[in-house]
Amino acid sequence: MGRKSMKKNKGSESGGANSETHKSKQNSNNQEPSVPHTSFLRQQVDPETAKYFSEISNVIEGTEVDMEERVSICGNALEETRGKEVELATDYIISHTLQTLLQGCDLDHLCTFLQNCSKDFPQISMDRSGSHVAETALGSLASHLQENENQSLIEVTMNDICQAIVVNPVDVMTNCHGSHVLRSLLCLCKGVPLDSSDIHSKKSSSALAQRLNFKSSRSDGSGSHGLHPGFPDMLKFLVSEILKAAKKDIEILQVDQYGSLVLQTALKLLAGYEQELMHAIPVILGCKGSHIDSNVVKRLLSLMKETAFSHLMEVILEVAPETLYDELITTVFRNSLFGMSSHHCGNFVIQALISHARSEDHVELIWKELGTKFKDLFGMGKSGVVASLLAACHRLNTYEHQCCQALIGAVCMENEPPRCIVPRILFLDNYFYCKDKSNWDWPSGARMHTIGTLILQSVFRLPTDFIHAFISSMTSLEENQLLDTTKDSGGARVIEAFLNSEASGKQKRKLIVKFKGHFGELSVLQSGSFTVDKCFDVSSVALRETIVSELLAVQAELSKTKQGPHLLRKFDVDGYAKRPDQWKSRQTSRDYAYNDFISTFGSNTTKSSYNDANSTHNRPKSQQEKLKDMRKEIGAHLTTPHTPFLANKPSKSSGQKRHSNENDSRPGKFTKHTTEDVAKSKQKSHRKRKHDV
Repeated sequence: MGRKSMKKNKGSESGGANSETHKSKQNSNNQEPSVPHTSFLRQQVDPETAKYFSEISNVIEGTEVDMEERVSICGNALEETRGKEVELATDYIISHTLQTLLQGCDLDHLCTFLQNCSKDFPQISMDRSGSHVAETALGSLASHLQENENQSLIEVTMNDICQAIVVNPVDVMTNCHGSHVLRSLLCLCKGVPLDSSDIHSKKSSSALAQRLNFKSSRSDGSGSHGLHPGFPDMLKFLVSEILKAAKKDIEILQVDQYGSLVLQTALKLLAGYEQELMHAIPVILGCKGSHIDSNVVKRLLSLMKETAFSHLMEVILEVAPETLYDELITTVFRNSLFGMSSHHCGNFVIQALISHARSEDHVELIWKELGTKFKDLFGMGKSGVVASLLAACHRLNTYEHQCCQALIGAVCMENEPPRCIVPRILFLDNYFYCKDKSNWDWPSGARMHTIGTLILQSVFRLPTDFIHAFISSMTSLEENQLLDTTKDSGGARVIEAFLNSEASGKQKRKLIVKFKGHFGELSVLQSGSFTVDKCFDVSSVALRETIVSELLAVQAELSKTKQGPHLLRKFDVDGYAKRPDQWKSRQTSRDYAYNDFISTFGSNTTKSSYNDANSTHNRPKSQQEKLKDMRKEIGAHLTTPHTPFLANKPSKSSGQKRHSNENDSRPGKFTKHTTEDVAKSKQKSHRKRKHDV
């Protein structure tokens, strides 16, 4: 939470807490009750005290002080704050010094300070300067907890703060500064990092990855890994008391930007606590009891078109216990899915609803309303809804074939050949915003559509029987189109997804040969290097030799790139340059050893997986695990003295990271893990990618 510099004298800044609160309330709709607020007039710090803390600041910041002496100075200085905590914490200049003291003192002095000002903690939290002091104090408590220092003292201190907060939590929740402090306090109770982006951000940074099955859901409570055990009972108490006190003002909190963020954080941290969620969610939805009546349904459908509440509803759908999710989808969303999907805020709620579908019945309900609307959704720019539905169908192994057919029908006119499928999905908006679609052509040099590339990545994770048309379209891409695709970060991932798919080795090599003459050019690009890496994995020995010979020509340039040393080492480019015949022999022997091992020890499924381009996406999931175990056995077999040709095997790479910035209407980013094929022996590469959606 950044602090902005202000050209004001210390003590002259008025208490901005309430002005911010009123401002946010005036901008909110559907506000019937009024939120009570406490007036606060900042008091001037007396000159003598100001001079003292100025001297303290000079001592601890301007000179070298050993750690033990620093702790003592900070503790003694904090003792001088007794009775003046509010004035000092809300003074723009002295608050900086106070933050330094709270970071440098021992636990006893830290807790004493917080206990002394606990009744005024809400007031301090809502102040522009005081909020930084409050967050620094909470951060220091977290640090001491990590060091396992006197947990009981910390618990008593936090309990005092919580008791003060729940007296009138609405003021704190709807204040831009107080909201952030309260979210940090909730995180501290849970035991998660106070600056966690998943918790503090309006939209989880991993939301897109989760929706497209690239990351597991947090709804089981396993997603929030704590720095310490936390205080779960205190968390439950704090959330329960906040909701009890705020129940009469819940209509304001639903649409208030800062109040909504607090509720989102509380729900995320309660993930896994079903009993507490079954109580909290109906209150947040505005239900009078534990069930959703018709009047609430109408209001919710309207609220979901508000920015703050749409974010809140996404979190509710993420963490809701199964029985409550079932009630929401059947009572609130049924017969409203397409209309809500058409709205610029509501469509994100529908994405969350689809992504967290719990059963085939849920997908069936969704499919009946949206399965025939793909073309309309693409035309309205709501491709995220389609992507979420495709991922949900894959996750629950239902309606996958129908989903693929609907995709084809959305981008292809009747009687058109399948070759147009992939290009049009890669450039979704470009195609759908084109007035003369019959004459649309590949827009060379244009940026590829983020969601379109993600849809294709999801498609190539499906069984081959469902995606023949997509495979045909992929292998029909022309050389210049493939180069454009590889040079686009999202497009490159589509190619890699295809090479990782269950398509046959022959189909994959049909695409790879079109890169001949360009492997060196692509290898020095950050996105292209991963494509070259994957091409090498699934190529024949002859194609691998082609790749290595082209990399040899750019070896000097490649070695200077981030990913270059990994490729040069993995492909053994130096070995090829010195003795190409021996290099080729090693590659041939390696393939023979793998094939021999698999034919001897592998199951029918494993043999089929290896022969069909070493796919790691066979179903059921247990087969993937079996294949991973098989790779370990193969690696152990090939590193025995009976296989001397592997003596010069490239060393294991720790992995590479790739970053890309791709924008859509709301931010998100995801991490993708890909598993290299059997030919890589025991290697595993992790790549982290960032997408903005």
